[in-house]
Amino acid sequence: MLTIIGCGNLNRNDDAVGVIIAQRLQQYLAQNQHPNVRVFDCGTAGMEVIFQARGSKRLIIVDASCTDSEPGAIFKVPGKELEAVPEPSYNLHDFRWDHALAAGRKIFKDDFPQDVTVYLIEAENLAFGLDLSLVVQHSADLVFAELITLISQNVMA
Repeated sequence: MLTIIGCGNLNRNDDAVGVIIAQRLQQYLAQNQHPNVRVFDCGTAGMEVIFQARGSKRLIIVDASCTDSEPGAIFKVPGKELEAVPEPSYNLHDFRWDHALAAGRKIFKDDFPQDVTVYLIEAENLAFGLDLSLVVQHSADLVFAELITLISQNVMA
């Protein structure tokens, strides 16, 4: 099973890129059935990532990044490099998807994907708003096309 999870905040312009790609993939899968592929919009709920990824063989996460790189830059990173143990907190808003990778592996062991890839798209605008910047929209289209190709090749068959 391949699980693709989009993360981000729809109210913060480019931060929404992962969610928008996930929603587009859900529309694609509604028209083109692939029983070994699941797509989720997990928004900003890091804890949700743990439960949606559970049971998958392969996990892809898509999110925005803010690293002072060129806006629209696409980074494809092995999940193991981004995995982070969460700091103790009483606030679930502090629990992000990178924490979910470490926690999911510890909690679910072999029932959590070992093959994890993260697509990060460098944001240009993280202010309040509902639109992707043009450069991030272009990058989103490229990542969407790459994921459609991956799904179409039925890599998880």
